[in-house]
Amino acid sequence: MLVVGSGILLYLLAPVLTPFLIAALLAYLGHPFVVRLEQRGFSRNSSTLTVFTLISLLALMLPVVIVPLLERQVGVFITNWPAYVDWVQRVALPWLQEHVGFGVHTLNLDLIKQAFVDHWRQVGGTAISLMAVVSKSGLAVLAWVGNLVLIPVVTFYLLRDWGSLVEYLRELLPRSAEPRVSRLVTDCDEVLGTFMRGQLSVMLALSTIYIIGLWMVGLDLAFLIGLLAGVVSFVPYLGLIVGIVVAGVASVVQVHDFSLLLLVIVVFGVGQLLEGFVLTPWLVGERIGLHPVMVIFSVMAGGQLFGFFGILLALPVSAVLVVLLRHAHDRYLDSGLYGADDPQTGKSETTAATEAPPNKAE
Repeated sequence: MLVVGSGILLYLLAPVLTPFLIAALLAYLGHPFVVRLEQRGFSRNSSTLTVFTLISLLALMLPVVIVPLLERQVGVFITNWPAYVDWVQRVALPWLQEHVGFGVHTLNLDLIKQAFVDHWRQVGGTAISLMAVVSKSGLAVLAWVGNLVLIPVVTFYLLRDWGSLVEYLRELLPRSAEPRVSRLVTDCDEVLGTFMRGQLSVMLALSTIYIIGLWMVGLDLAFLIGLLAGVVSFVPYLGLIVGIVVAGVASVVQVHDFSLLLLVIVVFGVGQLLEGFVLTPWLVGERIGLHPVMVIFSVMAGGQLFGFFGILLALPVSAVLVVLLRHAHDRYLDSGLYGADDPQTGKSETTAATEAPPNKAE
């Protein structure tokens, strides 16, 4: 009942809790850097202010730098969309029909091309209409501005008081349960922190490598494709596959031959080698227990149940569940339910066999 009630309460309060959850995630990601600055002799306030300033600068880069670049790249993609469809119709489908037996007549590419263009125009018109409605709605504007101001304010205070809040919650725990709960929370923090900080760093590094590499070889959609491949790289080999396929098609359409394709493969090959031998061992370390399939399912399930709030909450909940299941598994292996108890020692046969000294040859 408690879990069901908590789920219903989260669903009802999702719009209100979303800015607080975003602030908590930012503070959680930034807290270790605050601690490191404190260990180097900085005060808590100066450490918090330094990390908060860096987070704010990174957040400002999104609308100021990244969004205009993405908008320009999407415009290039939309302009070249008919060329992509024509290449598929003239080259890809005949090759598939010859080698695989895939029927060209099953796809009406002209209809797909026109539908895409019409849909894009409709999306653009809908976005303009939506912005007009939002601009006329004073309450919507006030709510948006309120969240925009609330997130940095809450982030700053959580960064400053994170250690005190954790210690206060620890003091509220019953003394008999405090060691076990503290161990569980520490394990959850290790799994979640390693995954989020390490994997985000790997994704950022791979995106940078792919963008610079594709830009150096002369691909027009370098920023868009490199960013896409880096973002989906949290699933092993998915970024490599998506990047090579999308960039390969874009390169062939751009130069009308396969001269650029080899360079694209080299870029993603170098990125994959750096990820396997440098980035992942250095930034993520050993396996942390969050399987990529579980990550994908958690994000999709959270979005389906609670919308954007659920997407933000998906990974923390997954990390907690992984740790709880791991501890439950260990306790089950140590229990009498897993192995029959020895009536003389009261220990399970598995435990007794483990503790028994090895037989010595006489």
